[in-house]
Amino acid sequence: MTEQLRNVYAHKAISQIPRILGNMDRNPYSPTYGCFHRDYWLDKTSDFPDAVRQFGVHALALVYKHDFPGNIYKNKQKVKNWAIAALKFWSKIQHKDGSFDEFYPYERGWVGPTAFTMFTVVEAYNILEPEMERGDKDTMLAAIKKAAYFIAKGESEEDHLANHHAMACLALWKAYELLKEEPLKDGFEKAFQTFLTYHNADEGWSREYDGVDPGYLSATVSFFAKIYQTNKDERILKVIKESVEFSGYFVYPNGFYAGSLGSRNTLHFYCHGYEVVGNEIPMANAIAQKLLKGLSENKLVSPEIISDRYLFYRIPEFLQAYLDYTEPKDDLPQLPYERAGYTKFHQRSRIFASVKDPYYIAANLAKGGVVKIFNRNENSLLVNDCGIMGRLSDGTNVTTQWVNLDYEVENHEKGWTVKGKFNKVPSNKLFTPLKQIIFRSVLVAVGWIPAMAHFIKGQIRKALILGQREIPIAFERHFSIEGNTAQIDDYIQTEKNVTFESLSIGDEFFVRYVPQSRYFQSQELQIEGFELNTDQLKALNSNKKIKISQTIQLDKNKKNISTD
Repeated sequence: MTEQLRNVYAHKAISQIPRILGNMDRNPYSPTYGCFHRDYWLDKTSDFPDAVRQFGVHALALVYKHDFPGNIYKNKQKVKNWAIAALKFWSKIQHKDGSFDEFYPYERGWVGPTAFTMFTVVEAYNILEPEMERGDKDTMLAAIKKAAYFIAKGESEEDHLANHHAMACLALWKAYELLKEEPLKDGFEKAFQTFLTYHNADEGWSREYDGVDPGYLSATVSFFAKIYQTNKDERILKVIKESVEFSGYFVYPNGFYAGSLGSRNTLHFYCHGYEVVGNEIPMANAIAQKLLKGLSENKLVSPEIISDRYLFYRIPEFLQAYLDYTEPKDDLPQLPYERAGYTKFHQRSRIFASVKDPYYIAANLAKGGVVKIFNRNENSLLVNDCGIMGRLSDGTNVTTQWVNLDYEVENHEKGWTVKGKFNKVPSNKLFTPLKQIIFRSVLVAVGWIPAMAHFIKGQIRKALILGQREIPIAFERHFSIEGNTAQIDDYIQTEKNVTFESLSIGDEFFVRYVPQSRYFQSQELQIEGFELNTDQLKALNSNKKIKISQTIQLDKNKKNISTD
C-alpha cells in the first residue's frame, strides 16, 4: 500500500512531462531552441520570455537520469539534448547584472525569476554535467555565478515573502557547493540571518507579506530541507521542525490543505521537504502521509490543474519526493485535528485551532475571522466561511477578509470575537492597449536601470497587494461552538455616507492578488454562502447597521440564517 502511495508522486509528475515538452521549443534550428514559454516562441502573444518557465529543465534532467514508474524518458538522447538546450536558453536571456524577468520585460526579479531558476539550473547542471561539452559547461558556470552574486546582494524590491528569502538561501547554498567560492557561503549566511527576521520561532510560522500562509510555509520547509540534505546545520533543522509543527494545523480531516486561512490563500503543498526530514521529524512523516493520500484522491493542487506558468514548479517537487520518500512509521504522532479535545490560540499569528469531538475548528482571526469546521468522524467539511464581501453604491468592493494584526481579538474556550473595519479590495484593473503601451514604454525607458526596475516592482506590489485600505464600516464577528451547534454572529455598522449595493457572507472567496492561488477544489461544491436580499439591504442602508446570525446544526448539516 505504501509503495502504491509513493508511486502517486511519480505518476502525477510523469503524466505531465508531455505538457512540459509541448511548451518547449524543441527545434534545434530555432533561435528560441530550449525555451519553455510557448506564448513567446510560438503563439507570439508575449513580447519577452518568462525565465521562470525554464524551471522545466530540472524535470527533464530528473526523468533522464532516474528510474520512475512509467518513465519512458530515461537515458533518451533527445531528452538530454532538450535539457541542455534549456540550460543554454536560460543563460541567453540573463541580464548583465545576473538577473532575469518573469512577469514583464526588465523586471530584474530577485528571487521569483532569478533565485528559483538558478537553483533548478544548478540541480539540472549537476545531473547533466558529465555529458555536456566543455564550452557549454563554461557558459553555464559563468551564468550561474552572475546569478548567484546578484542574489547575494539581497533584495531591493519591497519583497516581504519568507519563502523567497528561504529560496535565496537555497540558491546561494547550491551555488556555493558548485562554485566553491567563499563569498557565496558568506552570502548564504547573510540570507539566512535575514530569513530569521521573518520567522516566528515561538509559534513556528514565517511571514508572507503580513501573516501566515500555510501553502508557502510548506515551500519554506521544502527549501530548507533541500539545504539540510548536505548542510546538517542544527539551526536549519530547528526552523524546519518549528515550521512542520505549525503547518500541521492546516492539514484537514478531509484530506485538503491550507487555503483561505492563509495570508496568500494558497492551496499547494510542497511535499519534498517533509519526505526528506521524515525520519528525523515524525510530524513531517505524518503530514506527508496524510496529504499524499489526499493527493491520490485529487484533493491537493496537482500538476494537471496548474497553469502553464507554475506547472514547472510542481513536477520536480513530486519527482524528488518520490526519490526521497520516507516509509511511514507505526507510531506516528497525531495530527492536530486527530488529538483529544483542546483549544489552542496562537497569539502572534492569531490562528485559532480547537477539537471539540467530533469537530475540528480552524480560524484566522487576523484575517477577520475566516473559519472552517470539519467533522473528524466523517472526514467532511461542514463550514467554510471566508467572511463578508460587499459592493458599495459607488462600485467599491469591500471585505472583512483582509489581514490586519490591529483587529481587536478575544478568544475563549467556546470560541472567539474579532472587531475591526472593512477594507477596500484593491482594484482589479485590466490592461488596455493604451495602458500596455504606456507601461512598456516606461520599461523600455528606465527598466535598464536596476534601481528603477526594483522601484517599479515595489510600487506594483503596493498597488496590488500590500497596505491597509480601511473604510468607515465597522464589523464584529462572534463565533462559538457548543455541543453540535455553531453560532456565527456578524455585526455591521456603517456611517451616513456609505450605502451597500450588495453584500454576501460565508462561502469561499479570495480578494488578494496571488498568482499561485484560486485553483478549483471539489470541496467548494459542498458549501454555499448567503446574500442579503433587497429588503435586508434597504434595512442596512436605512438603519446603518445590521446583525446577521448563522445558527448551524453541525450534526444535521443544517443552517438557519436571520438578520436583525
